[in-house]
Amino acid sequence: QVQLVESGGGLVQAGGSLRLSCAASGRTFSSYAMGWFRQAPGKEREFVAAISWNGGTTYHADSVKGRFTISRDNAKNTVYLKMNSLNPEETSIYYCAARIAHYYGVYRTSNEYEYWGQGTQVTVSS
Repeated sequence: QVQLVESGGGLVQAGGSLRLSCAASGRTFSSYAMGWFRQAPGKEREFVAAISWNGGTTYHADSVKGRFTISRDNAKNTVYLKMNSLNPEETSIYYCAARIAHYYGVYRTSNEYEYWGQGTQVTVSS
């Protein structure tokens, strides 16, 4: 089992940047593929980005491609989400998620993930 704790959220102006972190504890972090999702009030949880166990494969939702970057540091048991050019519509709770990796897969649906953090709030003001 793995425990996930997100940090780095906060209030930022439109066009600004934030870097979210997700620290993992428990079993070997490099055994897990990781993902970031977000959920705005009254909306369904939405996929943002995913990364393979070794960081060699990444996938970003079309809505964030070119602005957000997922990365990981297995030595630090941490996955990151760098977010640039944020807009107010991206105000959400951001969650990281983990699942046991199979080869170099990345996973884009929430039901493919086994473990979730508690989320970190990102608020983008206009």
